[in-house]
Amino acid sequence: MPVRILIADDEEAPREGLRAAIETHWPEATIVAACLHGIDAWDSYLECLPDICFLDVKMPGLTGFEVAKKIAATQQGCIVIFCTAYGEFALEAFETGALDYLLKPIENSRFIKTVERLKDRLTRQTRTVSITDPFSAYLDAAIAKLQVKKPRQHIQASVGKEIRLINVNDILFFESDTRYTRLIYRLGDEHVEALIRTPLKELLVELDPTIFWQVHRSTIVNSQFVQSAVRVDEGIMHLTLRSSRQTLSVSRQFQGLFRAQ
Repeated sequence: MPVRILIADDEEAPREGLRAAIETHWPEATIVAACLHGIDAWDSYLECLPDICFLDVKMPGLTGFEVAKKIAATQQGCIVIFCTAYGEFALEAFETGALDYLLKPIENSRFIKTVERLKDRLTRQTRTVSITDPFSAYLDAAIAKLQVKKPRQHIQASVGKEIRLINVNDILFFESDTRYTRLIYRLGDEHVEALIRTPLKELLVELDPTIFWQVHRSTIVNSQFVQSAVRVDEGIMHLTLRSSRQTLSVSRQFQGLFRAQ
């Protein structure tokens, strides 16, 4: 039976790059799911029960560490590999000996070594080994460490000729424009539009992923302002926001963020 692999990354380029690396250096393996956020990764894991999961660390809905902790609790022996731009967690990962840790962008030589290591572990029937206490302890520590690294609290934005310091908790959503990123924030009983030059890709790294969710290629929403998600038609979903007439479109790949618990 071919090795079954799940990959999860909220950015298309590294996700597709990882897919290409697997297809090139491990063609006999099968990619059973390519997920765009943490909730999708967890749902796909339960559906597919892969042998190996390649997880990004920072994803909307659930972080990679939170998904890994859920996977560990199933006691299925799935091997978890983190692929991320955040090197500060690497030492703890290698000390546990329970997983590998790849820094993006992933070099071919490094990925080939990871494949060799994975093949060796699978040959030694890794799936029959229970998740160890050190691995579980590492996940707890990593989740705590990720939460300790405080996300951005304020945004400096242009409102006309004025530069304002805006609390991120007051921002309803960010929307990418041709040259700028537009944001709508709450000021008293009004909603005000402001502009910043920071692209959405950079904002995602700086904002709290448990609160700010990417719902479209050009939109990040503050989930605390979401009143409801309405499925209009197959593949079409709209968000309505509290105290606002504004509606936002949700791309098909992000609709899994809005499911009944």
